[in-house]
Amino acid sequence: MKAGKVYSPFKCQFPIPYSKQLSMKLYSTSVTPFLFIIFILFPLAIADLSSDKQALLDFANAIPHRRNLMWNPATSICTSWVGITCNQNRTRVIYVRLPGVGLWGSIPANTLGKLDAVKIISLRSNLLSGNLPADIASLPSLRYLYLQNNNLSGDIPASLSPKLNVLDLSYNSFTGGIPEIFQNFTELTSLNLQKNSLSGEIPNLDVSKLGLLNLSYNHFNGSIPAALQIFPKSSFEGNSLLCGPPLKPCSTVTSTPALTPNASTAPGTKSSKNNLSKVAIIAIAVGGAVVLFFIALVIVLCCVKKKDEGGSREIKGKGPSGGRGEKPKEEFGSGVQEPDKNKLVFFEGSSYNFDLEDLLRASAEVLGKGSYGTAYKAILEESVTVVVKRLKEVVVGKRDFEQQMEIIGRVGQHLNVVPLRAYYYSKDEKLLVYDYVQGGNLSTLLHGNRSGGRTPLNWDTRLKISLGTARGIAHIHSAGGPKFTHGNIKSSNVLLNQENDGCISDFGLTPLMNVPATPFRAAGYRAPEVIEMRKHTHKSDVYSFGVLLLEMLTGKSPIQSPGHDDIVDLPRWVQSVVREEWTAEVFDVELMRYQNIEEEMVQMLQIAMACVAKMPDMRPSMDDVVKMIDDIRQFDLENRPSNEETKSKDSNVLTP
Repeated sequence: MKAGKVYSPFKCQFPIPYSKQLSMKLYSTSVTPFLFIIFILFPLAIADLSSDKQALLDFANAIPHRRNLMWNPATSICTSWVGITCNQNRTRVIYVRLPGVGLWGSIPANTLGKLDAVKIISLRSNLLSGNLPADIASLPSLRYLYLQNNNLSGDIPASLSPKLNVLDLSYNSFTGGIPEIFQNFTELTSLNLQKNSLSGEIPNLDVSKLGLLNLSYNHFNGSIPAALQIFPKSSFEGNSLLCGPPLKPCSTVTSTPALTPNASTAPGTKSSKNNLSKVAIIAIAVGGAVVLFFIALVIVLCCVKKKDEGGSREIKGKGPSGGRGEKPKEEFGSGVQEPDKNKLVFFEGSSYNFDLEDLLRASAEVLGKGSYGTAYKAILEESVTVVVKRLKEVVVGKRDFEQQMEIIGRVGQHLNVVPLRAYYYSKDEKLLVYDYVQGGNLSTLLHGNRSGGRTPLNWDTRLKISLGTARGIAHIHSAGGPKFTHGNIKSSNVLLNQENDGCISDFGLTPLMNVPATPFRAAGYRAPEVIEMRKHTHKSDVYSFGVLLLEMLTGKSPIQSPGHDDIVDLPRWVQSVVREEWTAEVFDVELMRYQNIEEEMVQMLQIAMACVAKMPDMRPSMDDVVKMIDDIRQFDLENRPSNEETKSKDSNVLTP
């Protein structure tokens, strides 16, 4: 290095080879588009997300809500805001799911209607009222709109996007008719408008993709369009002015021809009329005499028969009880006395055609022994199969017994309730006749021996059984009145029909029975107030149902090992496990094989724990329980998407 020569570190002292100059030039040209994206497009994306964020904040500030949404403006909208899901690039909000968060009042305009990239909006099971804003209905990217179980009113907006796949406005107060634009909804797969106040004629909808249609319990009139007649009767019932298949046929009104004067007014006809009147009088007199004779004859025969039966009863009381062929009679008819035979009381709507003697001759098989008696499967000669329950320790008289049976027979008319078809009462024997449900009971399906052919219940089946059972109990409470309870809710009393729906049985018998405060077989299901004060209420039924939910979730029975009669306090055990933050340890190992159900199970666990609160006033009503479980079932419809949606980039989202 020569003296006096200054070298600057910021100045290149050597010439750059041509190859490197070329590479640097190529690098410069390739970086330019990237820089353009960074400095031009990225701020636009941020602006879009910022506008979505502001729209949601405006919505939250404008509408009251009971649950804290925890929408903190300082946190990321895509990762920490409850109910909000962004696309994979985190540039837009695509899902808004806020079911059951206590929103009330009118939906504010110019809030959610600004989310022009949103695909799903779910505001179901809130307390919303007023009209549905047109800006929400017309969102261009909206595919799924769930607003059921609110109190929205007004007309259905005609600005709804024709690209909608699912529209659920059920259980609201919408009025007016179905807009004609619905005829252009070619992408619609599910339309549910039941339980509103809609009227007018039903438009001819496009059914090429429509798989679910429910227009029941509105005020529609006219005939059902031919294209919609492929749907079941349940899709249209509750519309008294609606006709056509699958409902009653539309009758054509024909005018009755007016009466015109004819030959009957002629004088000659008058005499024939008088003759006819005399003949009719004579016929009536003779017929009346014959009827009186037969009545007297029947009374005489009844008196004679009564005397004969009185004598034969004395002989039968001293004689043998019968041969081996009449074993079923000894099993559930040993207290049936001869004068009371054939006094099997059937309820209205029963299609059975047999009497008590037929029932006692039937071959019988013991199904099980419960808190209130023994149940038998009886197969009659016509291959009709019923369940006969022989009650034990009935402490009320005949009048009170019959009154309670009438209530049970009336209350049992529901899809998720096993109906009482007939009953028999005598001094020594009380029998109840139910339908035979082939699907078995929940207790056997949950705890039966797998080596004996038991198939583990998957989550969807358990959820469906729980919802059906809850609906059945809720119906019992509403139809029976404030003082009518089930009183004996347990898994062995939950039966499965052909559709794997849960049906509740054995209800309304508690007031008739002399049962200890804690009959052992049901002790694990009893509410604290029932154990301490024998006080049965709707809320004590809710407690028992909560234990039933815990049994379904944990796979543990409140009663373990029948030989040792061990009782497990399921609510206390679950609380202790959850308190130690080992929630996953609560769930049945048979459920661990299924994916993407953890959040649903946790939600169901929360419902169960609310049901088993120690204080009755802290427990929800059964109607509320039904709504909460139904919300979880919406996971399947809204959040476990179809195959096409599963494959899409937006498939990994939380359920509402």
